[in-house]
Amino acid sequence: MCYAQNRLPYLLWDVDVHKSFLVACIASTNGQGVTAYKSKRFSTFTGDLRRCAVWLSENGCCDVCMESTGKYWIPIYNILEPTCKIVLAHPKYVKAIRGKKTDKKDAKWIADIFKHDLVSGSFIPPADIRQLRDLVRYRWKLTSFTSGEKNRAQNCLTVSNIKLDDVFSDVFGKAASAITSRLLEKPSEKMTDVSAFRTKGMKATDEQVLAAVDGEMCAEQAEKLRIIRSHMDNLERCKLNLESLILSIAEKYLPQLNLVLTVPGIQSFAAIGIISEIGVDMSVFPSSKHLCSWAGLTPQNNESPAKKKTTRINRAGAYIKPLLVQCALCAIRAKQNPEIRNRYISLKKRRGHKKAIIAIARMLLTAIYNILKKSEPYNQELYHKEDRPPVHREVSVDQAIFILQRQGYLVSVPTQ
Repeated sequence: MCYAQNRLPYLLWDVDVHKSFLVACIASTNGQGVTAYKSKRFSTFTGDLRRCAVWLSENGCCDVCMESTGKYWIPIYNILEPTCKIVLAHPKYVKAIRGKKTDKKDAKWIADIFKHDLVSGSFIPPADIRQLRDLVRYRWKLTSFTSGEKNRAQNCLTVSNIKLDDVFSDVFGKAASAITSRLLEKPSEKMTDVSAFRTKGMKATDEQVLAAVDGEMCAEQAEKLRIIRSHMDNLERCKLNLESLILSIAEKYLPQLNLVLTVPGIQSFAAIGIISEIGVDMSVFPSSKHLCSWAGLTPQNNESPAKKKTTRINRAGAYIKPLLVQCALCAIRAKQNPEIRNRYISLKKRRGHKKAIIAIARMLLTAIYNILKKSEPYNQELYHKEDRPPVHREVSVDQAIFILQRQGYLVSVPTQ
């Protein structure tokens, strides 16, 4: 935007977008470079937000900057998105000077720094991607709830001296669940035969299972376990309904999903989760490095004076980063993609498992960026390097002997 030539008015939102109201400030610069400010307060009810949109159009304002405060910015964004170009700023980038903070001064401060192009906007995907993101994140929450209920169910068995986790790899598998149901039907009656509960892949013997269920479950723990299992069944039904809704919405992005599925370690819902977080338009990110930094997979730059203080990754990407790490853990086990496993092994030797797996997650995200930008499938040939080392790493025989001797090896040179 060229402020000096156009001299158009710009609207910039108050730093403190409150739950019940907001303060807007229009900064209008004339041909002489003099800026005039016009402020007005609105409530966050939908009717008043529509009047705010009319007030903006009457003043010829189409550029909006506001702070992302919790979820309170979303209703404002929904109303102004069709008519305005909105820049959503992180609070740390638009924080006003301490001691000079009021609602009107905050709005004017944002107007001034936005007018001078000092505000970097956050990435906000289109409306349909935002809806898909909300559903995928809710599915992640339901999975977390189910894991919590499984832990509580296991606690009930443990305090009742029932050690199914010692003889079954999955306490909630077919055989273990059937045994648990039998215990809940008659908690006071001791089990003497478990042959009817055996399955094909069951490794534990009948004697081991009988020893594991030789406990006493009181009526209180039995009722608690029934409630937990009922809640788990309800969560599973809700999750299935949610997944069908997610699949119906994600169907319009089927070409992009098929491209992402070509990346090693990524399955169907993982691909949908990645698309829901970063979208399908990669032009919003200047490069793959910007995308990796946005996802929290880039080491920090904290150096002073000529000394690196930390290279830890930040807390960004609370949803996409764990998802990419899971995909990376799956990719390093795939035998058909040795380029990823070899890179993981070489990094693990020097930096350890955690940093190596973060590097593999960044490697996958970089591949996804280029795949979506170029509309090309994953090509593992691009990662294959020549067996011969680069020229700058080649050493002579005498240099190699010297390096080995410095490492403490005794090298005998054969005479020719």
